[in-house]
Amino acid sequence: MVEGLRTALKTLCSALPVAGLIALTLGVAAGPAGAQADATSKEYTPVVGQEGRDVIWVPTREQTVERMLDFANVTPKDVLVDLGSGDGRIVIAAARRGATARGIEFNPDMVELSNRNATKAGVSDKARFLRANIFEHDFSDANVLTMYLLPGLNIKLRPQVLDLRPGTRIVSHAFTMGDWEADRTESVEGSAQTIYLWIVPAKVAGSWSVTPKGGAPMQVTFTQQYQRLEGTVRAGARNSKISNGRLRGDQISFTLVEDSGGKLEYTGRVAGGRIEGSDGWTAVRAGK
Repeated sequence: MVEGLRTALKTLCSALPVAGLIALTLGVAAGPAGAQADATSKEYTPVVGQEGRDVIWVPTREQTVERMLDFANVTPKDVLVDLGSGDGRIVIAAARRGATARGIEFNPDMVELSNRNATKAGVSDKARFLRANIFEHDFSDANVLTMYLLPGLNIKLRPQVLDLRPGTRIVSHAFTMGDWEADRTESVEGSAQTIYLWIVPAKVAGSWSVTPKGGAPMQVTFTQQYQRLEGTVRAGARNSKISNGRLRGDQISFTLVEDSGGKLEYTGRVAGGRIEGSDGWTAVRAGK
């Protein structure tokens, strides 16, 4: 199975022009196999396409690194974590923008190289690198997560990602999150590469007591598929349905469609077990 993955990755790397310098990671990043050391400096030098324990490492372009950070709208207020950080390029670029940034990388030589690069860039106070397994590391403090991993790895990480705080921005280079549709997609100018953005949605599936402004409470049951919502409404003897429901972080919007065909638009903000509507309506979670 590992040999098959290596073959697939080699084919991928030869076929795709990529954009950022990121290690492809299966819980461990590219290892020292095939690494070279400069005869004068004796410093570790990664080799393009070198094989690690489970993966290979491929250099990508600075242009995509910057576009990924633009996509996530990275600011000095953010905490960014890059999974499989390679030589630290994304982390260092984020630190240059003032963000507190951390790279997770299994290869200790890459970690050492990244720290040297951060020092050379003058951002060692903002950028740090840890040798860790991405599936074991706690990145729940991040509000921006960047990755360049294969689809299967993205899907394996998905439960952890969906447990992050609502509104956390996830940017992936080249690969998707399976059936979790991206909130935004863009082809990188001058390349055949694509970057994807997801906004972690609040979790609202279940039963809620919704009180319209000046109206009587209704029992609403939401069904949720990532950021998309549907549902049913019961108000006395009347039944209605929810359509066009959407979550963007903690922001919620949906349409209540009455039996008569009438439609009422609802927007608001989710705060744990409560929703505060933009025009005075409220909702309280009744159960899951």
